[in-house]
Amino acid sequence: MSAAVANQVREILRDVLGLGARADEFAPASPLLGALPELDSMAVANVIAAIEDRMGFVVDDDDISGATFETFGSLVEFVAARCG
Repeated sequence: MSAAVANQVREILRDVLGLGARADEFAPASPLLGALPELDSMAVANVIAAIEDRMGFVVDDDDISGATFETFGSLVEFVAARCG
């Protein structure tokens, strides 16, 4: 897992979801979807938009599934695969 990408994803989650210091605790296995009350369907759309804006790529609807947001690590891997 790329530390730089993980830090950027952590910042996006912190900013979009308003998690504050809680985002600093995320490890690769930290659950997201279903574990964070802030991460509802509207927040998922906002996180995706922030990822697109900050990371400079477009996310197709077909590329996203619940598994993408299952854990912090799965989200970081998704972003890293599109940045590389």
